[in-house]
Amino acid sequence: MKFGHGLATAILVLLTVSAPAMAQEKSVPTSQMEMQLSFAPLVKKTANATVNVYAERVVERRSLFNDPFFDEFFGQRMPNRTQKQSSLGSGVIVGTDGIVVTNNHVIEGADDIKVALADGREYPSKVLLKDDRVDLAVLKIESKDAFETLPLGDSDAVEVGDLVLAIGNPFGVGQTVTSGIVSALARNQVKAGDFGFFIQTDAAINPGNSGGGLINMKGELIGINTAIFSRGGGSNGVGFAIPANLVKVFVASAISGQTSFERPFIGATFDAVTSDVAEALGLDKARGALVSSVLPRSPAEKAGLKPGEVVTAVNGIAVEHPDALGYRLATVGIGGTAKLTVSDGGKEKVLTIALDRAPETPPRDERHIEGRNPFAGAVVANLSPRVAEELRMPASSVGVVVTDIARGSPAARIGLQPRDIIVELNGTSVASTDILEHLVAEDPSVWRVEIERDGQRIRQYFR
Repeated sequence: MKFGHGLATAILVLLTVSAPAMAQEKSVPTSQMEMQLSFAPLVKKTANATVNVYAERVVERRSLFNDPFFDEFFGQRMPNRTQKQSSLGSGVIVGTDGIVVTNNHVIEGADDIKVALADGREYPSKVLLKDDRVDLAVLKIESKDAFETLPLGDSDAVEVGDLVLAIGNPFGVGQTVTSGIVSALARNQVKAGDFGFFIQTDAAINPGNSGGGLINMKGELIGINTAIFSRGGGSNGVGFAIPANLVKVFVASAISGQTSFERPFIGATFDAVTSDVAEALGLDKARGALVSSVLPRSPAEKAGLKPGEVVTAVNGIAVEHPDALGYRLATVGIGGTAKLTVSDGGKEKVLTIALDRAPETPPRDERHIEGRNPFAGAVVANLSPRVAEELRMPASSVGVVVTDIARGSPAARIGLQPRDIIVELNGTSVASTDILEHLVAEDPSVWRVEIERDGQRIRQYFR
């Protein structure tokens, strides 16, 4: 037997990461010989599937002389200049045809994206799907070559204390491997956005590692490295990765041709369970997702979910907080069903809920307001759970919402913003885009407008 092969076998036997269902015991090094084992065979097995992602964007720099003041004196404007900005990150090949997973923030706003392999080959690529809410993007290498891949592991089988490797291109110095353990699971409130379910690791992650893989001892991808806690920009041993089970669903959406990543709609809102709430509800731990509201005729109402109940598990897996509930439902996916373990007054029950797309009821009936009125230049639509999801507004939002504003238009000049809900115009309730269009056509001498912005009512007057 060759030494390299034996070493790899030893590592896999001693340090394998097993699913709880297998009931296979894990072990720690117990001798000097075991302490001298190397990760090198595992790195050789996985490094070729880790890539560098180069993203370039063209930005316009405003000319100092591009100003009306200089127009008056020189009679012409100087053209604005453009320059290229580039960013560097990492990615993981998960499909032999060149499907690459990375972070959305690595390629956000890019006009040109290239993927460089560990052996120096470089390819152009295109974006199949991206989403800033979960900070994931799927690229397709534009080549007919076959590529080495990393298999996607089961991130639900990961346990605190498991050994992991992080591979990426920190600071642009070239492919780098760091090792560590899983420090914690189900971390939320890590970064801006509405996704809050991360694997925490102490494997060194630095700028440029974003989009790279967190790998277990079987050589499986268990997470996409995405964030660090750092005051100075370097690793402090607190890094976070998006779990592979969400990556699987996201990649499947990209391959199926979806243009946006939709998460299941159940028609309920949730709050965190505090220690006071847990005591009041007879729970032994401050964990779970407290149901705060349920929309009429929604999947949640049909399943029997009620305000005041606490969801403690999905398909038998514990739910730590509302973000964890959202993650669990997303990994089941649209079209599936989920069994929710619910605590009601200290008694447990199991509800089966169908996971579907957010409905577009009422129809959005999108309209572009024109004419001589304060709303000219605004695009408005009827709010539905689907539109609310697209605009990242509460699913319970109703009325007419502003979806877009033309730059320099009357609507922009009066301060109207996307996501504003037009509640009332000249004393008349605005229940639909059709009503709004009729009201603005009346052309009154004074406009009395009431809008709702981020839950606050704002009244304005215009002539």
